[in-house]
Amino acid sequence: MLISKKTPKETVLKIGKECRMCGNCCKYTSGFLVDDDIIRIARFLRTTTDELKEKYIEEHERFNTKILRPKLIQGTKPYGKCIFYNEQVGCTIHEVKPLHCRIGNCNTYGDDLNQWFMLNYLVNPDDPESIRQWRTFLTQNKPIPGGSLKELVPDETKLKKILNYEV
Repeated sequence: MLISKKTPKETVLKIGKECRMCGNCCKYTSGFLVDDDIIRIARFLRTTTDELKEKYIEEHERFNTKILRPKLIQGTKPYGKCIFYNEQVGCTIHEVKPLHCRIGNCNTYGDDLNQWFMLNYLVNPDDPESIRQWRTFLTQNKPIPGGSLKELVPDETKLKKILNYEV
């Protein structure tokens, strides 16, 4: 299956269900929170969104975009175990885990699913610094369809100015 930036979220969620629940993702990082993730997790934990943010959530920046994620414990940043991961039972919020966690997995499409998430929630084509940071990411990764620099910024002159730090 070809995953692109435009693949519908419903399709991506179906592919994400192929997760083996090995916990590898949870042991080394946590998923990013989007949409109504905070509300669903707060309800599940029977707490307020403010209390959830204070106790369990931290701000992270990726591709010049600020985003929230569950705090990391044990280890030095950027690596550490997700605060909601328990070695004996796995994800303690599995029923309401963030979208990024629901689509992430170690199967054949894991890297493409992660790129889909980044392109749809983190990379901002209108932010020159976001595009420059995406370019750095692309030095180590082949983009999925819709994720090349020319697809994100079709105007060649503008892209050149962005990449030369003229914008």
